Amino acid sequence: MSLPRIATREEWLAARIELLAEEKALTRQRDALNTKRRNLPMVEVEKPYVFHGPDGDVGLGDLFDGARQLIVYHFMFDPAWDEGCSSCTAGTDELSPGFLAHLRARDTAYALVSRAPLEKLLDWKARRGWDVPWYSSYGSDFNYDFGVTIDESVTPGRYNFRDRAQYAARGENFFDYDQPFEMPGRSCFLRVDDRVFHTYSQYARGLESTGGSYYFLDLTALGRQEDWEEPTGRSATAHSARPDFAT
Repeated sequence: MSLPRIATREEWLAARIELLAEEKALTRQRDALNTKRRNLPMVEVEKPYVFHGPDGDVGLGDLFDGARQLIVYHFMFDPAWDEGCSSCTAGTDELSPGFLAHLRARDTAYALVSRAPLEKLLDWKARRGWDVPWYSSYGSDFNYDFGVTIDESVTPGRYNFRDRAQYAARGENFFDYDQPFEMPGRSCFLRVDDRVFHTYSQYARGLESTGGSYYFLDLTALGRQEDWEEPTGRSATAHSARPDFAT
């Protein structure tokens, strides 16, 4: 891999200012995209999914643990495996108590869901030293309905919002592997009274585009929830009126 060229301080500063303009444009574009994401319509989840947890069987509403929002990570763990997906494991290793606490401060819960039996999940969780809620969807349609267990004998093939024909048109043979097989994803839900709504899902490389808790909150229907009061008493979105965050 080649190294950056050596330049004078003045040359570096000119190049940095040029790049800054592009970075700011990308930030504004991301803000606009986050607004569109929050404005997506939502779909009520009416199917009574059953999840197996350490305290017994629960429904989707129970995964909220009293919060208003829920982020589910579809962790790849086939029922036949004895260990979780290495990539999903690496991502979960990076979660910290502070990350989960920041989400909860915005009334948002986080949980892992996999198709493997609960005993395997709890064993892998203990071996990794995690303190993240993890539930088994074994025996339910949850993984199939949310597009992370690919089995065309159960549901039409579709992953990342593309079906078999669309993958074929791209010259990709995504569905030609032995089925069923597991894929990763992330889904967001909103609870309104006793009703649960699906607001967003992302898959494939979209999973790589997130960072800390703010980025995860940007995936949800309520966003960062950071209204603050200006000295005049007028409510404004956080940072919107602060000079250092103005552009």
